[in-house]
Amino acid sequence: MPELDVSRVINGTYGEVWMDGKWLSNFNHLEANVEIQKAELKISGNRWTKRKVTGLNGTGTISGFKVTSELIQLNTPMADSANPAVRVEIISKLADPEAYGYERIRLKYVMFDRIQLANWTAGETVNEEWPFTFEDYELLDPIVQS
Repeated sequence: MPELDVSRVINGTYGEVWMDGKWLSNFNHLEANVEIQKAELKISGNRWTKRKVTGLNGTGTISGFKVTSELIQLNTPMADSANPAVRVEIISKLADPEAYGYERIRLKYVMFDRIQLANWTAGETVNEEWPFTFEDYELLDPIVQS
Protein backbone atom coordinates (compact mmCIF):
# COMPACT_ATOMS: atom_id res chain seq x y z
CA MET A 1 0.00 0.00 0.00
CA PRO A 2 1.44 3.43 -0.91
CA GLU A 3 2.26 5.95 1.80
CA LEU A 4 -0.47 8.44 2.69
CA ASP A 5 -0.16 11.80 0.92
CA VAL A 6 -1.02 14.05 3.89
CA SER A 7 -1.85 16.97 1.60
CA ARG A 8 -4.94 14.96 0.54
CA VAL A 9 -6.35 14.76 4.09
CA ILE A 10 -9.53 16.82 4.06
CA ASN A 11 -9.64 20.03 6.10
CA GLY A 12 -13.05 20.90 7.55
CA THR A 13 -12.38 24.61 6.96
CA TYR A 14 -13.82 24.11 3.49
CA GLY A 15 -17.11 22.63 4.69
CA GLU A 16 -20.41 24.25 3.73
CA VAL A 17 -24.02 23.83 4.87
CA TRP A 18 -26.75 24.37 2.26
CA MET A 19 -30.45 24.38 3.17
CA ASP A 20 -33.07 24.28 0.42
CA GLY A 21 -30.49 25.60 -2.05
CA LYS A 22 -29.26 28.47 0.15
CA TRP A 23 -25.73 28.56 1.58
CA LEU A 24 -25.87 29.06 5.37
CA SER A 25 -22.43 30.67 5.62
CA ASN A 26 -22.78 31.36 9.37
CA PHE A 27 -22.82 27.63 10.19
CA ASN A 28 -19.37 26.11 10.70
CA HIS A 29 -20.26 22.62 11.95
CA LEU A 30 -22.40 19.85 10.52
CA GLU A 31 -22.65 16.29 11.75
CA ALA A 32 -24.97 13.65 10.31
CA ASN A 33 -25.13 9.97 11.22
CA VAL A 34 -27.20 6.95 10.25
CA GLU A 35 -27.79 4.51 13.10
CA ILE A 36 -28.32 0.98 11.84
CA GLN A 37 -31.04 -0.67 13.94
CA LYS A 38 -30.77 -4.44 14.33
CA ALA A 39 -32.71 -7.23 15.94
CA GLU A 40 -30.78 -9.98 17.71
CA LEU A 41 -31.63 -13.50 16.62
CA LYS A 42 -30.76 -16.74 18.41
CA ILE A 43 -30.40 -19.66 16.06
CA SER A 44 -30.59 -23.22 17.36
CA GLY A 45 -27.39 -25.19 17.12
CA ASN A 46 -25.22 -22.02 17.03
CA ARG A 47 -23.74 -20.06 19.94
CA TRP A 48 -23.33 -16.88 17.96
CA THR A 49 -25.95 -14.16 18.22
CA LYS A 50 -27.04 -13.25 14.70
CA ARG A 51 -28.31 -9.83 13.73
CA LYS A 52 -30.84 -8.67 11.16
CA VAL A 53 -31.08 -5.05 10.03
CA THR A 54 -34.56 -3.80 10.85
CA GLY A 55 -34.31 -0.07 10.28
CA LEU A 56 -32.27 3.08 9.87
CA ASN A 57 -32.35 6.28 11.94
CA GLY A 58 -30.80 9.51 10.66
CA THR A 59 -29.76 12.22 13.13
CA GLY A 60 -27.56 15.27 12.97
CA THR A 61 -26.74 18.78 14.11
CA ILE A 62 -25.77 22.04 12.49
CA SER A 63 -24.20 24.78 14.58
CA GLY A 64 -22.46 28.08 14.11
CA PHE A 65 -22.79 31.81 14.65
CA LYS A 66 -26.18 33.42 15.19
CA VAL A 67 -26.68 36.07 12.52
CA THR A 68 -30.43 36.08 11.82
CA SER A 69 -33.68 34.65 13.19
CA GLU A 70 -34.29 32.73 9.95
CA LEU A 71 -34.45 29.24 11.45
CA ILE A 72 -36.71 30.40 14.30
CA GLN A 73 -39.06 31.95 11.75
CA LEU A 74 -38.97 28.83 9.58
CA ASN A 75 -39.87 26.53 12.48
CA THR A 76 -42.30 28.76 14.44
CA PRO A 77 -45.43 27.67 12.50
CA MET A 78 -45.02 24.19 14.08
CA ALA A 79 -46.10 25.71 17.42
CA ASP A 80 -49.59 25.98 15.88
CA SER A 81 -51.12 22.49 15.94
CA ALA A 82 -52.85 23.16 12.61
CA ASN A 83 -49.51 23.40 10.77
CA PRO A 84 -47.50 20.35 9.73
CA ALA A 85 -43.87 19.81 10.65
CA VAL A 86 -41.43 21.81 8.55
CA ARG A 87 -39.20 19.63 6.37
CA VAL A 88 -36.14 20.91 4.56
CA GLU A 89 -33.24 19.52 2.57
CA ILE A 90 -29.66 19.99 3.78
CA ILE A 91 -26.58 19.46 1.66
CA SER A 92 -23.20 18.99 3.30
CA LYS A 93 -20.29 20.00 1.07
CA LEU A 94 -16.58 19.41 1.71
CA ALA A 95 -14.31 20.99 -0.91
CA ASP A 96 -10.70 21.17 0.30
CA PRO A 97 -8.66 22.38 -2.72
CA GLU A 98 -5.90 19.83 -2.00
CA ALA A 99 -8.27 16.85 -1.77
CA TYR A 100 -8.93 14.38 -4.58
CA GLY A 101 -12.20 16.19 -5.23
CA TYR A 102 -15.17 17.34 -3.25
CA GLU A 103 -17.98 15.53 -1.47
CA ARG A 104 -21.63 16.49 -1.34
CA ILE A 105 -24.26 14.59 0.65
CA ARG A 106 -27.97 15.43 0.47
CA LEU A 107 -29.97 14.86 3.66
CA LYS A 108 -33.63 14.43 2.78
CA TYR A 109 -36.78 15.18 4.82
CA VAL A 110 -34.89 17.02 7.56
CA MET A 111 -36.94 18.04 10.61
CA PHE A 112 -35.42 20.07 13.42
CA ASP A 113 -35.77 18.62 16.94
CA ARG A 114 -35.60 21.83 18.93
CA ILE A 115 -36.20 25.53 18.30
CA GLN A 116 -33.44 27.50 20.02
CA LEU A 117 -35.06 30.80 20.98
CA ALA A 118 -32.27 32.31 23.08
CA ASN A 119 -28.81 31.28 24.26
CA TRP A 120 -26.41 34.15 24.93
CA THR A 121 -23.80 35.40 27.40
CA ALA A 122 -22.66 39.02 27.73
CA GLY A 123 -19.27 39.65 26.11
CA GLU A 124 -19.36 36.49 23.95
CA THR A 125 -20.39 35.81 20.38
CA VAL A 126 -23.72 34.05 20.14
CA ASN A 127 -23.73 30.54 18.73
CA GLU A 128 -26.73 28.44 17.83
CA GLU A 129 -27.20 24.69 17.52
CA TRP A 130 -29.96 22.95 15.61
CA PRO A 131 -30.27 19.17 16.14
CA PHE A 132 -32.35 17.36 13.53
CA THR A 133 -33.53 14.04 12.17
CA PHE A 134 -33.63 13.02 8.53
CA GLU A 135 -35.29 10.19 6.66
CA ASP A 136 -32.98 9.50 3.73
CA TYR A 137 -29.70 10.60 2.21
CA GLU A 138 -27.95 10.60 -1.15
CA LEU A 139 -24.22 10.75 -1.84
CA LEU A 140 -24.23 13.27 -4.68
CA ASP A 141 -20.49 13.64 -5.24
CA PRO A 142 -18.11 11.08 -3.69
CA ILE A 143 -14.40 11.74 -3.26
CA VAL A 144 -12.36 9.10 -5.05
CA GLN A 145 -8.61 8.74 -5.31
CA SER A 146 -7.50 9.37 -8.87
